[in-house]
Amino acid sequence: MSRTAITEAFDDEAVLLVGHGSRREKSNDQVKELAAGLEGKLGIPVDAAFLELAEPAIDEAISGLVPTVSRVTVVQLSLFAASHVKNDVPLAVQRGRNNYPSLDLHNGAHLGIHPAIVELLDDRVMAVEDDLDIDRESDDVAVVLCARGSSDPDANADVHKLARLLYEGRAFSRVETAFIGVTEPLLSEALHDLVKTRPGAIVIIPYMLGDGVLTGRIRERTREFDAEYPYVDAVAGDPLGTDDRLLSVLADRWQEARSGSIKMSCDTCKYKVELDGYEGDTGGARAMLRALTHQETHADRSDVDEQPHIHDAPEKHLAVCTNQTCAADGAPALLESLRQAVRDSAADIHITRSSCFDQCGDGPVVAQYPEGVWYGSCDAADAERIVSSLERDRIVGDLVHQTL
Repeated sequence: MSRTAITEAFDDEAVLLVGHGSRREKSNDQVKELAAGLEGKLGIPVDAAFLELAEPAIDEAISGLVPTVSRVTVVQLSLFAASHVKNDVPLAVQRGRNNYPSLDLHNGAHLGIHPAIVELLDDRVMAVEDDLDIDRESDDVAVVLCARGSSDPDANADVHKLARLLYEGRAFSRVETAFIGVTEPLLSEALHDLVKTRPGAIVIIPYMLGDGVLTGRIRERTREFDAEYPYVDAVAGDPLGTDDRLLSVLADRWQEARSGSIKMSCDTCKYKVELDGYEGDTGGARAMLRALTHQETHADRSDVDEQPHIHDAPEKHLAVCTNQTCAADGAPALLESLRQAVRDSAADIHITRSSCFDQCGDGPVVAQYPEGVWYGSCDAADAERIVSSLERDRIVGDLVHQTL
């Protein structure tokens, strides 16, 4: 099929590439650069959107595409499946489906494990080997694949799998896994354990998309280790960047999503099965609660340069169910009244649409955080009372439906 024919076949379709978002415009530009590259590869429009810290948000981007296309496929620029992939993006996609019933909206998987990524990591190691003038076939070369680290064991396990695939069939003496934070082994620990095997050189590969703060921290830890152990060369390589091979992975994820053949593991997902140490996370309601209270892990702070992922959060949060039953009972009017009340207020309050709270018949339902209170049978006239209570760190007692 010619490129013209392909373009005509998809002339009513667009792709939404979703990145995390950053206060650093350079990181956001990387997402936009990949979006432009993917558009050239697929021959259909590709827009960029962000989970947080940058614009447009997913909801806004979907709204902008609705007048021009009837089908949108969300492709996620996330390395592994942690809370953003499992909770935040699906909630945003479901809101899009609720808001625009005529739109054919698909949600794709994360980058995950892919042969092109293994090949790309191997090239990153080769670049360091060339700089050091060493050869893995004749020299004792060890590799450390260093990822960000997650509170999701499923995501951390995939880092270990990727490291093993990098090891298989290649002449490395070892390929180890490390993390720069959140979980263990931390990079410093992994390096000190690895040096006991006396390799000739250690190549540390940051498993990151961009060359940001966390990558800089990996380089710093590597320099400290190299100075402490002069008898072994330790050098950090480059992150993934905007290499064209990522476009092949994204194209595969797009095709999987639009054809309904997404493959994501639920066998080891902490929201689906009980894992030792994560029993409290099991269940779909836990996933929803995690998404709604995501802000609590991101306290107000000024040291963004040191911890770029942690962002300033609103002091208060209202989540309004706008699913079918609540919508029929007046949720859209309530949502707009709450937004107007917040605009007239000096308080730092964020209003969010939500899908079903599984309290059908008792709505519209509003969840108020950080108090963890659910209000039931609300209407537009209650908006000012709810916002006023948040301003005074109170709750509206006669509206309380369920306290979590």
